[in-house]
Amino acid sequence: MNNPEKLRALAIWMMDWPVVAAGADHDEPVAIIARERVLACSREARRQGVRRGMRVRQASGRCPKLRLLDRDLEVEVRAFEPVLRLLEKRVAPHMEVLRPGLIAVPARGPARYFGGEQALVEHITTVLTGAGVASRSGAADTAFAAALAVRAGKVGELVPAGRTAEFLAPYPVGVLGSPQLSHLLPRLGITTLGAFAALPGERVMARFGHDGAAAHRTARGLEARPLNRSGADADYSVDEAFEPPEDNLEPVAFIAKALAERLHARLARAGAVCARLRVDVGLATGQRLSRLWRHEGRLSALAVAERVRWQIAAWAETGQLDAAAAGITALRLVPEVLSAATGRQSVLFGPRIAPEELEHAAGQLQAMLGHRAVVRQELAGGRGPGERIVDIPYGDARSRPFVEGTWPGQLPAPHPAVVYPTPRPALVVGADGGAVGVSGRALLTQPPAALSVDGAAPVAVTGWTGPWPVLEDWWIHATARRLARLQVTCADGRAWLLHIQDGRWAVEALYG
Repeated sequence: MNNPEKLRALAIWMMDWPVVAAGADHDEPVAIIARERVLACSREARRQGVRRGMRVRQASGRCPKLRLLDRDLEVEVRAFEPVLRLLEKRVAPHMEVLRPGLIAVPARGPARYFGGEQALVEHITTVLTGAGVASRSGAADTAFAAALAVRAGKVGELVPAGRTAEFLAPYPVGVLGSPQLSHLLPRLGITTLGAFAALPGERVMARFGHDGAAAHRTARGLEARPLNRSGADADYSVDEAFEPPEDNLEPVAFIAKALAERLHARLARAGAVCARLRVDVGLATGQRLSRLWRHEGRLSALAVAERVRWQIAAWAETGQLDAAAAGITALRLVPEVLSAATGRQSVLFGPRIAPEELEHAAGQLQAMLGHRAVVRQELAGGRGPGERIVDIPYGDARSRPFVEGTWPGQLPAPHPAVVYPTPRPALVVGADGGAVGVSGRALLTQPPAALSVDGAAPVAVTGWTGPWPVLEDWWIHATARRLARLQVTCADGRAWLLHIQDGRWAVEALYG
């Protein structure tokens, strides 16, 4: 076995970082959500029974006043950059970002400098406490085990060298982060990492493939993928020079996507994956900025480009990068810690169309048609049906958090089948042939009798409900909006959603 000292890794965890980055107060009940589950929550929310991984409905049931914020990974990256700079100055010059709020550091060098791992942990705690950041640190033989150690509930959890497998043994298989293994292994009676680690390696490989074998190594307290020493010296980096220097960050971010595609193609041809990725940016002043991100072959080309964009924005926001003054002369992506690419068990563990194939196709279309030519849709807060869905360019993160909850004036179900991008002009008339309006008390001036859409012949109204008044940004004259919505059914069997604004009716949506 290799010298355990060489395998030691230190993890530093800034607790509840999504909550901290969102600027939320720990004394109020706040939860950061992703995919309808709680990703992180404040101390007050935990006191009232909210826990990480809960469904949003369950968390809201335990804490009725819980404020829900959609996760904004870009904000987390930008807020995390000053913390990284502080740790690089006071602890170690090279940090590996596992995710915002969690980093890994090779423990051997810093531990020797500060007088041992315990002294190193105490120094890190002092540094971050002085900066107003709550944290925990822990060390183990692998970064995975060190990250679990810091979540064990103790400050300065140190797993003795050579005993990482013993430390991991009681943990459930779900901590491996593989949904497929988390569901399948318990059905086979294997519920803990210790039981999984006890299985013969060749049997695991035969049944679960290379991804399962990598998880098995992790459970045994080893690095998930063995290093490919024979190819470790090969240079698979990709770079792009900017002449003249680029002073706009958007073109640099766009080039990052093309570089990421080239990087993945180069690694694929070599049959290799990387454990981490280094992003280097060169400035006209001669300065070079660099940051390490954990990769492990799991970051797609779009995910790499996304992180590059966030990192550049974080450098600009913290003052490290002033593109307008200096100009960016080069962008380089450097894969580190290479290992053999073993592929994925797509038929056994996932869809036949691999996500990276879809991402590659989306990237190609965006390169030809423009960044916003391929979008995905996500839920957003709003009162009208057209406001509750936002289009986000494929590969981008949402720029503003989604606050879930009841919006005053929000339309009740059922939801319309068709929402028009541009409302269609309409005319609502009463029994006397006069136009129907809405009074200052949000009441119809008379019952609607007929509806005309786009100037067509009026159709008799057979039923209606509303109006629902909407008053937004009333305190800001330039952006204030006042309207009222009305639902009507007509004699031709169709049902419409209308609104009136500035005395004019328009059709927003069609129910059927």
